[in-house]
Amino acid sequence: MFRPILLSACAIAALGLAIAASATLTAADDPKPAANNAAQQEPKLPPGWTKEDLAAFIAAATPGTMHARLKEDVGVWNGKNTMWMAPGAPPVESESTTTVTALLDGRFTRGEIKGEVPGMGPYNGLMLAGYDNITQKFVSTWVDNMSTSIASGEGELSKDGKTLTWTFTCNCPLTKKPVAMRQIETVTGPGTKTIEMFGAEPKSGKEYKMMHIELTKAK
Repeated sequence: MFRPILLSACAIAALGLAIAASATLTAADDPKPAANNAAQQEPKLPPGWTKEDLAAFIAAATPGTMHARLKEDVGVWNGKNTMWMAPGAPPVESESTTTVTALLDGRFTRGEIKGEVPGMGPYNGLMLAGYDNITQKFVSTWVDNMSTSIASGEGELSKDGKTLTWTFTCNCPLTKKPVAMRQIETVTGPGTKTIEMFGAEPKSGKEYKMMHIELTKAK
């Protein structure tokens, strides 16, 4: 059975303008005489729409410098993890492997992490990350086998390009309310980086350092 696809008005407009843009590019590359392709070279836009509107949609869909930054993470990363279950709790150490692949012509990356949490069993997580040209922010979603919630976040890159700071929102099992978590991703050298995660302790509501990960890219 096929499931119906519901599109917003903006999505429908984007699809139409993308088709128009495609027709423009195809016509430009067509070796036939221009006189025979005059109609194709000027895509018919919806009433009230301008060429500037078309350009805005094309710009929103085109990968750029920040997407190239995301693609730098493509590969396999070995992690040494230190986790704290609560403020003042003894550290729990483990290892993990994260495999990052590029999706949709470099517009997004997919990260799959595998490891084991001592006393809790195997851990599997899946992340989808990108850069939204419209909001000018990195965006991400995260799911894993130790939750039924989807965490969503936005990130900003430092001016030197070395630190990516994320703010994620997920649901707390105790308070039954959304809570924020910070993740600071820092490039420390060629093929190495650290990830620090901070979140609120459910009982006190105070933020504490939950995890520290040392990542090394496999050659």
